[in-house]
Amino acid sequence: MANSENTLLIRPSDAKSWSLCARRVWLDNRGAFTPGPVEDAFEQLVIDLGLAHEQTVLELLSGNMDVHTATSQEDTAHLMAKRVPAIYQAQLLNEDDGIFGLPDFLILHESGEYQAADAKLSLSTEKKEIQVQLGIYRRLLGSGLPAIVFLGDGEQALIGNEANAAANQFVTEMRELLASEDEPLVRYSHSKCRACPYYTHCKPPFEEKEELSLVYGIQGRTASGLESKGIDTISKLATTEPDRIPDVPYLKGSDKKHRAVLQAKSHLSGEVFQLKPVELPKGHWIHFDIEDNPLTGNGEKHVYLWGFLVPDFSSDSDEGSFEYVWTDHHAEDEQGWLQFLDQVDHYRQKFPELILAHYSSHERSTINAYAKRYGMEDHDTVAYLLGEKSPLFDLQKPVLDNLVLPLQGYGLKDICKHKDLVNFQWQDDDSGSQWSVVQFNRYLSETDLETKANLKAQILSYNRDDVTATRRLEEWLRTNFSY
Repeated sequence: MANSENTLLIRPSDAKSWSLCARRVWLDNRGAFTPGPVEDAFEQLVIDLGLAHEQTVLELLSGNMDVHTATSQEDTAHLMAKRVPAIYQAQLLNEDDGIFGLPDFLILHESGEYQAADAKLSLSTEKKEIQVQLGIYRRLLGSGLPAIVFLGDGEQALIGNEANAAANQFVTEMRELLASEDEPLVRYSHSKCRACPYYTHCKPPFEEKEELSLVYGIQGRTASGLESKGIDTISKLATTEPDRIPDVPYLKGSDKKHRAVLQAKSHLSGEVFQLKPVELPKGHWIHFDIEDNPLTGNGEKHVYLWGFLVPDFSSDSDEGSFEYVWTDHHAEDEQGWLQFLDQVDHYRQKFPELILAHYSSHERSTINAYAKRYGMEDHDTVAYLLGEKSPLFDLQKPVLDNLVLPLQGYGLKDICKHKDLVNFQWQDDDSGSQWSVVQFNRYLSETDLETKANLKAQILSYNRDDVTATRRLEEWLRTNFSY
């Protein structure tokens, strides 16, 4: 075994991997190989912001009490025995249970017991991994006191006995996982697996065995249900008559079964299947996409870019003009929102049959959230955008309703970058929504004006590619699948 016995201790820091995938946490601890470095700039940004938040909490506590930094498990025990007011970077070990934890802080309570405390960027304690981590720290301390969470917005929350069930489940399952010599059997999840450092390790065996969950729309429980009925490969699903497929979880009704069979066939052959003709609304189409920063610290996303591609249908060129509303800081958020509404009102006056085309529900839900944030649900332009005759049109809906594509995910990039589908390529192949957030945060912290301007230009170029891709998708649908 490549890893030492010490690695096989149960560690609360594994809670996030455990909450995502049993195989991932097994490979983290028992894998005979180390995955190559994953250059995830967004994840690194979150880590950096988390460390900065931890330092802010440390400074806050240091201003109110004497804080000692622990250097080892033995030093932690020594500091606790001395009843120092607060311990930073504590190390706790329960040898009998085989659990080793690293709470950010231990704070001496007036009762004479220590409370575990962690700094988290999260704005609530709802995430299971947070419940597990703080629950385990309480268990290691043998304390009935609630644990403290210093949230990303500066607020504090407490975690008490309500976390015991999740913590106990984690310990039980981790004990079984770490004792096993074999990789746990898991299902494929397109969204989770693509972001996993073990993707290249797990994906080939999934493909070799024709794992059913590789097929879009086939969830884990669905795959298990089909396997129990003898349909245990993609090929078998593709050759099964829909009316001979028994009801299994999340796969009931003739339409869903028919689509599942076609999706399996499409997965194997690359063929596109059309269920019905695509109906697209008539009007003057403007393609719309937003970029928002979720890492603002106060729980409110900041839309820093509202982007529009305005085609000129009177011209031979279909490129159109790229127009946008940009704000630098969250303090300018309301200003950007009002400018966006003014821009929409301008298009509304200019194009009576306006269609604001976007991909997925994100744009509509963001407009709805902003309307509530600023108490503007009854504003004329907001009512126009969200009302019965809304110009907003989600292009993902006609795709999902009418087409079966050889894809494992139906995101804009999945469809548009596929060489046999839309075949539109972004200028920067690494760009994406998380990439944009990273560039924007770099832009905020950059002091060199030339570099700052270049970062903004990169973000604008990416957003223009997004709205152009939406335009290309519209054209592809009209040319190939519309009435």
